[in-house]
Amino acid sequence: MGCLAITLLAGGCKKQPAAATGPAMQGLPVQTFTVAMEPVAQSNEYVATIKSRRSATIQPQVSGPLTGIRVRSGDQVKTGQALMEIDPRQQQAQVASLRATERQKKALFDYVTIERERQRKLFDAGVTSRDTYDQAQQAFENAKADYEAAVESRKTQEQLLDYYTVRAPFDGIVGDIPVHVGDYVTTATMLTTVDENKDLEAYVYIPTERAAAVHMGLGIDLTDNSDKLLEKTAVDFVSPEVDSTLQGILVKAPVRSGAEILRNAQIVKARVIWSTKPMAVVPVLAVIRQGEESFVFVMQKQNGMMVAHRTPVTLGATVGNNYSIVSGLSAGDHVIVTGTQFLVDGMPVIPLGK
Repeated sequence: MGCLAITLLAGGCKKQPAAATGPAMQGLPVQTFTVAMEPVAQSNEYVATIKSRRSATIQPQVSGPLTGIRVRSGDQVKTGQALMEIDPRQQQAQVASLRATERQKKALFDYVTIERERQRKLFDAGVTSRDTYDQAQQAFENAKADYEAAVESRKTQEQLLDYYTVRAPFDGIVGDIPVHVGDYVTTATMLTTVDENKDLEAYVYIPTERAAAVHMGLGIDLTDNSDKLLEKTAVDFVSPEVDSTLQGILVKAPVRSGAEILRNAQIVKARVIWSTKPMAVVPVLAVIRQGEESFVFVMQKQNGMMVAHRTPVTLGATVGNNYSIVSGLSAGDHVIVTGTQFLVDGMPVIPLGK
């Protein structure tokens, strides 16, 4: 019995082996981007309409059926080139009648001219009285006036005959043609437009709440729907009054791009640049967006090792393939740009060389 007690006591005093510990967590290899402060434009985006400084709405100066359309929408035309024709037959008949009247007046004028000369000679010879000669003189003056009036009337109607051919007022591009051959047109009918596709301007309406910031020389970036930059320009006209319909202030900026880039009546985006200020900028790939929240992972040293720290950020405008950061980052921060889908807050990382 005594031996058994000694044996149990010796077994109870034996030291238990320590529990085995697992291997340390391995770091994820990542590439980082060092945050720097860059000038970022503070801007707002509006809609701009491209307009030509030389644009004409073509309306006829006479009425009648449209008998010919010599151009198509988009055609390049030269000054004086025929665009359309209106039936001139009624006017041609009027001109023919006036020419006949003119010939009649000319014949009478020729007769009284000869008669006046004959009466002058008879009066000088003492054969006729002064009264007879004065009557011949008066008949001459009347016939002359009638003939000259007939000539001017005929010329006027011949000039009107020219209006039955509608011509281009200057070199340009033909716009939409809403009329058709056979339509009866009047002086109020819009036939088409001719626009000179140069000396273009961008028309932008700025909301009245930004009126205090609008000034000459204000920068504007014109972009297409995919945000591709088309042209950088600046305001050279500011309207002195507010448009009552749009409740905005009209500003204009010159457009120097060729016809292959921008055209009259084209709608583009206008990014109005109010100012620039230094802001942190990070690649788009570094930003993770979940609902309304945006964050990045910043590499920081913790307990002697590098870890990924989840950092909420407030995004600003995009700058190329980067985001500007309104708040959340400082210059010199090391933002992780690869493997972000595998990261969690506090996870060890291993920075890769560039």
